[in-house]
Formats: sequence, C-alpha cells, structure tokens
Amino acid sequence: MARARPKRETSAGGVVYRLMSGHPVFLLIRDSYRNWGFPKGHVEANEALEGTALREVAEETGLQHLTLVAPIDTIDWYFRFRGRLIHKVCHFFLIESGTAATSPQREEGITACRWLSLDEALGRVSYENAREVLVHAAEMVPHSERLTS
Repeated sequence: MARARPKRETSAGGVVYRLMSGHPVFLLIRDSYRNWGFPKGHVEANEALEGTALREVAEETGLQHLTLVAPIDTIDWYFRFRGRLIHKVCHFFLIESGTAATSPQREEGITACRWLSLDEALGRVSYENAREVLVHAAEMVPHSERLTS
C-alpha cells in the first residue's frame, strides 16, 4: 500500500526589527500554544511572498509602517493536522518597523507581541530553526552587533 504524499503548504513571514537607541530590537509573537516565534501565514492565490510577509506581519501585530528589507531564509517542517501529514515551507523576510506600538491579533490566537534584544529573543524563541532565522536576520540589520567576535 502506497503512502499518501504530504500536503505542501507555503507561508511567508517576517523577522521585524526597529532601532532603539541605535541598537536593534526584534519582535516576537506568542501563539495560542504559548510558543514564541515570528508573524507568518499562508500565501494567498496570486500573492507574492513579499506581499504575504508584509500582510501577515501587519495583521498579526497591528504594525502599519513596515519596510521590507530583504529575504532572510526559508525553513520547512512536517506536522500532522487532522490526521494528514503536512509539509510546511515558510519564507522569512527582514522587515523594519517605523513604530513600536503593537496589537496582537487575538482572533487568530496571537496572545502577545514583545520587542526584545537579540539575546532575549534568542532565549525566548520556541524552535531551533526559528532561532537560526533570527541569527541570520540580526547579521543583516544595519549597525547590528554581531553574535561572534
């Protein structure tokens, strides 16, 4: 008996930063499972990945003054949903925010938004592959302090 192929889902999202006193702080969101990560969501029909990333960040965080800087990385993982194996592929972009005030999208299960220093964010992110995306993002931020000396 042949195994069913995993269903592929494509998402896009952003590692959002802003400069505070010349140093970057990064935005994390907490989902309904109490995991900390980055805003992301499904790519709509005929929507560019960059457009999805900006839309999802705005919807999930309430931020409006966003500038897409550059692509960071693509990660993927497998999970089961209602008995079906899903292969999720998520494209992350570095996004700069011109404002600090956030409003978590509670109807989508976003329970909190937090601006954190790189070290704080690395300690709070729930998944290893997301930490790797954050490290790459921090290396791309203009004037950011490097993780290694």
